[in-house]
Amino acid sequence: MAKVKNWKTIFPAISIPLNDDYSINEAELRPYVRWLASFDEIGGLVCNGHTGEITSLTRAERARVVEIVAEEVGDQMTIISGINCENTQESIEMAREAKEAGADGILLMPPHMWLRFGMNPAAPFEYVKDVADGADIDIIIHLYPATSKAFYPVETLIKMATEIEHVKSIKMGTRVTALYENNIRELRKHAPEVSLITCHDETLLTSMFPGMDGALIGFAGCIPELITEAWKAMKAGDFQKIRHYDDLIFPISKAIYGGGQPSGEAHARMKEALVQRGVFTSALMRKPVLPLDQEEKDWITQGLKGSTAGDVSAEVAKFKKEEALVK
Repeated sequence: MAKVKNWKTIFPAISIPLNDDYSINEAELRPYVRWLASFDEIGGLVCNGHTGEITSLTRAERARVVEIVAEEVGDQMTIISGINCENTQESIEMAREAKEAGADGILLMPPHMWLRFGMNPAAPFEYVKDVADGADIDIIIHLYPATSKAFYPVETLIKMATEIEHVKSIKMGTRVTALYENNIRELRKHAPEVSLITCHDETLLTSMFPGMDGALIGFAGCIPELITEAWKAMKAGDFQKIRHYDDLIFPISKAIYGGGQPSGEAHARMKEALVQRGVFTSALMRKPVLPLDQEEKDWITQGLKGSTAGDVSAEVAKFKKEEALVK
């Protein structure tokens, strides 16, 4: 029986624990993803996203991360791998590698040359279609902010969603509120089958309000218990609980994002939060992202305290014990 893929759910974009020599700490990655998969509102995991330091991983490492995640939770989760590449042919090759390693779909990012130089308006559709056809794999479109040169207009998104069968979801990273709400309404009208998921970690519950189908956020890999409960409240329309969880999420959101968008430094602060929560033993990031200073670590401590997101090492340890028994 073919695996049922879930495009309407919370997708944590996972962080990657590293050893002192900057290699992937597989022994910590495995229980981490199994812990995330234990939350009932999490139906998929995204590896090789920006939170997962995709730009610093080699192609072989990206495939290995997919393989590990698929080995651990591929039977119960929709496994997505980010694809970050500057040309179509290599994007197809990497998508095939992710598929062979166990990915159910890809998170397809725009070529980053578009961020600086812009693009031919027809290029995004051709790029997505070529990768979809070449790799024969389902796709989450990674929509970059409207303030960037790599932003896809809503007309392009509608064309992708209605003419490319493999396009299953759009990660709505618009980050301009009026345009965000307008484009959601246009997509609902013209492409009702496509899943629309927020990636606005820094304003999460606000961005869920226009009737989203879920979220694809690194934040869900850091405080999954708060985000999944907030999502339940949002789906139930329980505004008292929504405000309650918004108040709980805000302190650690402020500590990690500082009111801005996700970035390499924010991802480093998120990894520090995972260390302070007892999930990882090291917050090491690959350069050029630099280590946090003590003031930034203190921000995380206070943010976790304000969010009541405490130590979960005992909970994660259960999955380490299970893994030891399996192996």
